[in-house]
Parts: sequence; structure tokens; C-alpha cells
Amino acid sequence: MKTRQLGIQGPHVSAIGVGALSFSNFYGPAEDEGSHKVLRAALELGINHIDTSNVYGNGRSETVIGSFLSMQGKLKEDLFTIASKVGICRNAETGQRYFDNSESHIRDQLDKTLKRLGVNSLDLYYIHRRDESIPIEEVAGTMMKLVEEGKIKSYGFSEIAPSSLKLAQSVGYVAAVQSEYSLSTRNPEMGLTQLTKASGTALVAFSPVGRSLLTDYPHTAERISHMDFLKENPRFIEPNLSRNVQIAASFRKLAGELNISASGLAIAWLLHQGDNIIPIPGTRTVKHLEELAEGTRRNLTQEELALIDTTLPIGWAHGNRYSISQSKAVEQYC
Repeated sequence: MKTRQLGIQGPHVSAIGVGALSFSNFYGPAEDEGSHKVLRAALELGINHIDTSNVYGNGRSETVIGSFLSMQGKLKEDLFTIASKVGICRNAETGQRYFDNSESHIRDQLDKTLKRLGVNSLDLYYIHRRDESIPIEEVAGTMMKLVEEGKIKSYGFSEIAPSSLKLAQSVGYVAAVQSEYSLSTRNPEMGLTQLTKASGTALVAFSPVGRSLLTDYPHTAERISHMDFLKENPRFIEPNLSRNVQIAASFRKLAGELNISASGLAIAWLLHQGDNIIPIPGTRTVKHLEELAEGTRRNLTQEELALIDTTLPIGWAHGNRYSISQSKAVEQYC
């Protein structure tokens, strides 16, 4: 397994990680044993980075990872580099989301995350969404305190604009920025890929296979009807869904001609966009994980990269990547 550095001051990790949102019921029912099988297969494939969050299944994802680590017969820190996130909250009565980047909230949630995972410190801790009532410089200061105290080894931000990253960097080094990035979502190329590369910050790419659009088996309307998030997501609502699946068919055909799965080709393309980019695809099956890992072994030629860009040019996807409610606290930029 090829490796990449998790920020210029961080450890070398596998070229792809495991996005552990799939260990909750976000994309359908997830069984703990199935999640453990994915983690076991990840280790066998040489994948040693996990990305989770305190809100994935209201702590379930972290708990599942912790239970897997507790069953291993070696130091947990030797198995995976673990990242988690904080900042998204949900009102218990109304179910409405809100965002909290206060130091007291971050510290409280970090203690709970460490307990669920069964570790003494986190390798990487993200602010999951910005709380606009608190300056990002102040939040960066809080995270740096946690680094100094040894509770986390590094920190980052998710879904922020390049301008916000610059403000945070004025306080101290930001190890990673997490953003959706794939052949179907290329807005990071409008400043974020350039700034992270120049500053030695890792760009951790979530949803690198377009929430299934860039796989050999994109979600059907029937399957989406059981997924609360996707059935409200513009790209997966008709007529956009049919249009996107039809356009992406040419990409699936190209992958077949190149003798690689569509998932693997999507990962290979993304890894070629910069040495600081680390995709974190999620999956509930070992077979799909193996297809994703296939992309780390594929070196694409310039001709093949040009073919991919011709097949799925920038802006091909129909529909916004988030609905209005889903885009709250996601920083827009151009």
C-alpha cells in the first residue's frame, strides 16, 4: 500500500483511509460484525487510517471502532491512525442541527470520543462544521491547546473555504482540511487544492466515489428511498438521478475498458490530483473496499487522465451537492 503524509508534521498513512460514516446506518443498515470485517480487511490491505465523528450514529461509529480495537492483541495505536470530528449538534427535542465550536463543548466531546474509542489521544481532530459565532482563530487556539496537552496530535477543519484556512493558519499549523472532492465534485480546485498543497496541509477527500455515482453499482431510486440523506439530496432526486446515472455510464464503460472497477478508477484519478490528497471512501462490504484499494495500485498515464476528463468534464453532474438544509455551516467559495 502506498503512503501519504497526513500533513508535513504528521505520520505517513495509507494512500486511502476508511470513512466510518458507513458504520452507522447513514447509507442503510450496518451491523457491527460487518463493520469489524471491513476494518479487518483494511488492515490486511495495508489501510491504516480511519476517519469518524462523534455524530456518526450519535457515537455508534466510534463505539464500533473502539470495540474492534479492544479485541486486537496489540497496542491500539499501532493499528490505525484515527481521526474524529466535533462541532455538529442536534436538538434532542426538535431534531434540528446546530453548531458549537466553544472550548467547553470541544473538550467535553473529545473526552467522550476518547472513551468510546478506548484510546488516550487522537491522531487528528477536526472541527466538523464552523460555528460562525466564534472566530476561527479562536477555535484554532483551542485546538492548539489540546495538542499541547497531548490529548490530540494534530487538528484540522472540515468544509471550510481557503480564506478561512488562511485565518486559522495565522494562529498555527493546520494539519488537514476535509472536503468533498471527486470527479463529480470539483469545487476544491477553486483555491483549496492550491492552498493546501502550498502550505503542506493534507486535503482529506470524503465521498470520493460520488456517493455511488462513480461506482459500477450506483444507488437506485428504490434504495435511495430508504436513505434519509440521499432522498433529500438534489443529485439523487429525479430527474437529476437518472441524468447523473446515465452520464456516469460512460465512465463505468471506460473503467471496464481499462480493466479496473469504476470505484478504483475514481480513486486512482483523485490520487493523481496531488500528493497531499488522501481519499477516505466509506463502505459496508469487503468487496467494495478491495475495489477502492485497487485504485491505489493504478498509475494512470496522461492519456488515460485526459480520457477521464473528457468522459466526465468539470460540471457534468446535475443538481447541487447539498440541499439548502444540508448545506448549513458549509462554507461556499469561488
